[in-house]
Amino acid sequence: PACGGRGDRLDGYSPMGTVANRRGLAGYLFLAPWIAGFVVLTLGPTLASLYLSFTRYDLLSDPRWIGTANYERMLGDRRFWAAVEVTGIYVLLAVPLKLALALALAMVLDKGIRGLTLYRAIFFLPSLLGGSVAVAVLWRQIFGADGVINRVLGVFGVQGSSWLSDPDTALGTLVILGVWQFGSPMIVFLAGLRQIPTDLYEAASLDGASRWRVFWRVTVPLLTPVIFFNLILQAINAFKAFTPAFVVSGGTGGPIDSTLFYSLYLYQEAFANFRMGYAAALAWTLLVGIGLFTALQFQAAKLWVHYEDD
Repeated sequence: PACGGRGDRLDGYSPMGTVANRRGLAGYLFLAPWIAGFVVLTLGPTLASLYLSFTRYDLLSDPRWIGTANYERMLGDRRFWAAVEVTGIYVLLAVPLKLALALALAMVLDKGIRGLTLYRAIFFLPSLLGGSVAVAVLWRQIFGADGVINRVLGVFGVQGSSWLSDPDTALGTLVILGVWQFGSPMIVFLAGLRQIPTDLYEAASLDGASRWRVFWRVTVPLLTPVIFFNLILQAINAFKAFTPAFVVSGGTGGPIDSTLFYSLYLYQEAFANFRMGYAAALAWTLLVGIGLFTALQFQAAKLWVHYEDD
C-alpha cells in the first residue's frame, strides 16, 4: 500500500498508462493518411518551390543555384510592377464594393421576406460559378464589341465600345465580375445579422433613432467581427484571382497589360516562358505580400473591430 496509488506496480508498470498509450497510437494511426498527404502534397512542394526560387530552372535541365538573382530581377521587371499595380487596384476596388453589396442584400434578406430560401440560393449561385471558365467566357460575350451591353446601349442610340479591348475599361469589367460573386460574404453577413439582439433595435427605436443612425450605431459596431472576417477572406481571394483575367484576355493580360493580374503573370513565366525558378520567386513574393497585408489588417483591427467581451 505504501508503494503508490491504485494500479501502481513496483516495477513501474501502469495498466492505465498502457491503455492511454494505445489510444494515442490509435489516434495517430487515424491521422497518418492526413499527415502523409500534408507532407507529400503540401509541405514537400512548398519547400521545393522555396529552393527553386533561388535557382535557374526551365523544366528541361537541372536547377542551377543563382542565389537571390530571381528576387533582384523583380526590381527591374516592368511587367512585375505592372502586375502588382493591376492586382492592387483590383483588390482596392472589388473587395469593398463586393462587401458593401453583400451587406446591403443581407440586410434586405434579414427582414424575413417571403421566399427567403429561394433568394438566398439565387444570390449565392454566382459565388459557386464566378470562378469557372464558363462564366468568364460568358463575361467576354457580354462586354465584347457585339456583346449584350452594347446591344442594350444601341437601343437608346448610344454607341458602345469594346469594353474588353479598351485599356481604360478592361479592368473595370473584371471588377464588376468580382463584385458579382457576392454570395459567400452575403451568407456570412446574414448569419452575423441574425446574432444581433433585437432588444438593441427596440431600444434605439424607442429613443427615436433614425434607420441610418441605427445602422451606424448598432448594426455596424456589432457586425465588425464579421466584416473583418469577410474582408480578410475576400482580400486574399482577390490577390489570387486568375481565371477571369486569363479567359477574358486570352492569357495575355491585355490590352497593354491592363488585366495582367499577378497570378496570371506568374503563370506566364512558369508555363509560357518556362522560367520556373523566377515563377517560384514570384509565388513566394506573393505569399509574403499576402502575409504582410493580413498581419497589417489584424493590427488595424484593434482600432475598429469590437467584440462582445470588449
